[in-house]
Formats: sequence, C-alpha cells, structure tokens
Amino acid sequence: MKTLCVSLLLLFVISFSSESLHAQEFPKIDASPMDLALARPDKDSPPLARVIYSRPVKNGRKIFGELVPYGNVWRTGANEATELTLYIPMKLGDTVLDEGTYTLYTIPDKDSWTVIVNCDTNVWGSYSYSKFNDMARINVPTKKPAAPVETLSMAFKTNVKGTTLLIGWDTVYIEIPFKKI
Repeated sequence: MKTLCVSLLLLFVISFSSESLHAQEFPKIDASPMDLALARPDKDSPPLARVIYSRPVKNGRKIFGELVPYGNVWRTGANEATELTLYIPMKLGDTVLDEGTYTLYTIPDKDSWTVIVNCDTNVWGSYSYSKFNDMARINVPTKKPAAPVETLSMAFKTNVKGTTLLIGWDTVYIEIPFKKI
C-alpha cells in the first residue's frame, strides 16, 4: 500500500511539473517588435508628442522602391499602422492639429516623402486607408544618414519651437517638423 501511495504521489508530481513547464513557454518574439519614441523638452517636462510603431529589419532586402514601393501609401513600419499622439496642439505645415491620437502614414518616393496625419486609429497596415480622413499632408525631402540604418527607427529632436520626428531606415531618413502654436 505504501509503495502504491508513493507511486501515485510521484506520478502526480511529474504530471504537475510538466504542466507547469508547459505553461511557462512563450511564443516567439515578433519579427518587427513595437517601439515608442517620446518628445519631451527635458526630463521634468510633460511630453509634447509620442509615436508607437513596429520596427522591421532590413535583413539584406532592398527596402525603398521594392519592399516599400515608391508612390504607395505605407503604414510607416510593420504590423499596425504607426500611431502618433500629440499632447498639445501642434502645427504641421499650414495645418493646426489638435491634441489627440492619429495615424501616421507616408508615401515614400526617391527624393521626397508625403507625410500624412490621418484621424483613423487602431488600424492594421494601410489596407483601410482613406484620404478622406486626412488631417494634414506635407512633403519632406529625403536625406542620407551617416551610415545605413538596419532597423526602422524613429526619434524626436525637440527645441523651443516644437519637435521634429526623424524616421530612418536603410539609406534614407526624413524629418517631420511639428511646431508649437
């Protein structure tokens, strides 16, 4: 009887242990993980803007003109379309954007990109893009970084006039100026 109890107890422990191990497995990491950039005048000031985006990797591919075709609306990243939040009203080109959350699309071309701020939110890709929901559009020139950028990257450069969103990938980057009003 004692041997049977010990055997049952051992069987229970082994069964529980394998279930416990199985429960701790995580899915593979996303190939294009999400990232966030925050525009803040200094570490003690409230933020001006935030961008949330997914970061695809070049992995030896030709990016602009092939993976990201010229002349087409792009989600400006991977997976969900890039989300832009303004914490204060800002001016983009000639358009005043109220504080709030928007989707940031772009239309890359070889020498310039069209930057689009659209009022649709929580959007996957650019499949449901509608130009009727555009809040602002500007054209910005492309620039060449000092070195190729392997993973799509975004960062803010803030000054007293506002903030500039830098977007770089492969051998191209752009600057999107947001001005305080």
